[in-house]
Amino acid sequence: MFKKVLIVDDHDAITKSVQQVLAHCKVKTVDVVQYCDDAFLKVKRAALDQQDYDLVITDLSFKKDHRNANFESGEALIAALRKDFTELPIIVYSMKDQLQKVRSLVNQFGVNAYVCKDRKGSIQLEEAIKTVAQQHRYLSPQVEQAVSPKNELEIYDYDIQLLKLLSNGLSQEEISHSFKTNAISPNSLSTIEKRLNKLRIQFKANNAIHLVATVKDLGLI
Repeated sequence: MFKKVLIVDDHDAITKSVQQVLAHCKVKTVDVVQYCDDAFLKVKRAALDQQDYDLVITDLSFKKDHRNANFESGEALIAALRKDFTELPIIVYSMKDQLQKVRSLVNQFGVNAYVCKDRKGSIQLEEAIKTVAQQHRYLSPQVEQAVSPKNELEIYDYDIQLLKLLSNGLSQEEISHSFKTNAISPNSLSTIEKRLNKLRIQFKANNAIHLVATVKDLGLI
């Protein structure tokens, strides 16, 4: 079992809940920070002192305040940690249950567990801690299909942006204009039409409304 754990979360109630779970798992040393920058510095400092953390549990969303931040999200923190601490176990504990987000964190950054904050969050977090301690990956049941071999859906960040604008009621012409304004490419009307047609076929959607409903049901947007 883990001996030294860092919790990264800016909600006191959640932090206390996680501390209780860790106490039940008999973790001896638990530190808590509310900012991703502080978390990164703590992990670096611990490594320099040869008193490394052997697990980080982090949220993804953090409220902005007066402090300037190098890492404004848990995802940015994870990306930074993975550059210097490739073997450090990381558990994400988040309200977000979007499959694309889970898939990205697992495949791109190799997070060891993704636990959804809900009514069974504490129970699943304890399961995740024990599973990761055994060097296995854990995903909450509601997001485990994100990395299922049966899930062959290929969808990229560009598609997510496209679908979000479509779900907000923008026409293809308006999406093209938005992409051009924000320097997102490809942004031509013909490219957007082709990509939406491909997505409709991929998700077996009859029209744009059906496509948006389908990807929302899958937790992609």
